[in-house]
Amino acid sequence: MLSEVKRADLAREYETAERCHITEVANDRGDELVSIARARVEPGVTTAWHQLDDITERYIIVSGNGRVEVDNLEPCDVLPGDVVRIPAGKPQRITNTGEDDLVFFAVCAPPFHEDSYVSLE
Repeated sequence: MLSEVKRADLAREYETAERCHITEVANDRGDELVSIARARVEPGVTTAWHQLDDITERYIIVSGNGRVEVDNLEPCDVLPGDVVRIPAGKPQRITNTGEDDLVFFAVCAPPFHEDSYVSLE
């Protein structure tokens, strides 16, 4: 792993078919253990049901209000400072229940790659 500061370049944000906006912050050879992306979900939007095969994910809620659904866990409201742990291969989605954008960091271990994403819709 390299010692460095990775800055989120919000100008590089892109919209996904999953119905959220992603800014890749750290998904490179500088850290082979995890990747980190900033996710933004607009008010009233629910992301698509999906799972990540062979990747454990953690959401770190930064701002906004949401409701997360993971596998057989009861739907749960989330607020800034909350951490959601999502085991590999488990269905997941999140809804922005507030009036402002829901922003969270998605930390994936091992690092996210497109082949791991499975749409469940």
